Amino acid sequence: MPHVIYIHSNGERHEVEVPIGQNLMTAATSHDIEGIVGDCGGAMSCATCHVMVEEPFAALLPVPDDTENQMLDFTAAPREANSRLCCQIVMSDVLDGIAVRIADPQL
Repeated sequence: MPHVIYIHSNGERHEVEVPIGQNLMTAATSHDIEGIVGDCGGAMSCATCHVMVEEPFAALLPVPDDTENQMLDFTAAPREANSRLCCQIVMSDVLDGIAVRIADPQL
């Protein structure tokens, strides 16, 4: 099964198996990954699942759509070039091993 690596601001890393087709926010909240809140349940209305996607995986993702871009403009932590809402990142075989830094703070 593919996996994701969640990286906290203190460098702590958590590796989690994620079924293909599941988004990274759902995977994080179901594994109690601290820092991923997901208040809206993946509806792109809260931005509490803000992450920075590490290379080379950032280049493999489609560009954020207009709604995600608007939400990223209002995140609690500063937006970076590789910022994404992890509710919009759907696990696939290509993303196996993806590493994401959890934005701090989320709220």
